[in-house]
Amino acid sequence: MNKLIATNSKNWPAFISRIALGFTIFPHGAQKLLGLFGGYGFNGTMGFLTGQMHLPYVIALLVILIEFFGSLFLIFGFLTRLAAIGFIGLYAGVVYSVHAANGFFMNWGMQPNKGEGWEFFILLFGLAIISLILGGGKASIDTALMKGNKE
Repeated sequence: MNKLIATNSKNWPAFISRIALGFTIFPHGAQKLLGLFGGYGFNGTMGFLTGQMHLPYVIALLVILIEFFGSLFLIFGFLTRLAAIGFIGLYAGVVYSVHAANGFFMNWGMQPNKGEGWEFFILLFGLAIISLILGGGKASIDTALMKGNKE
């Protein structure tokens, strides 16, 4: 457990990367779980993921939980590495199954009927990898847990 939460309590880059990633993903998770920000909420999202996307119930549930709780974990710096691993796994699956075939660019309005590419995910993976390597950093619950776990 100590290696999972170990971090440098003065590390600003760790803080910046986890905050940037957490606040970017939080609205997506809140849309899916709570119906905030114009989302469909838990039932609507589960219906879409299991019905139209044909995901198994457990995988669809993990998508919602990882996006919502993983983003909160990052914002507060709680089990930062676990949240980062969750995001890397989740979005590797999303890129592979939905976005890879669309090419690099997001294509918003540029090419009708062409889905979004994977450029955004490069940034997401970069921030998640930083969080995975460095942990929570400054102002994280991981730091407080580390202090409490000193043997």
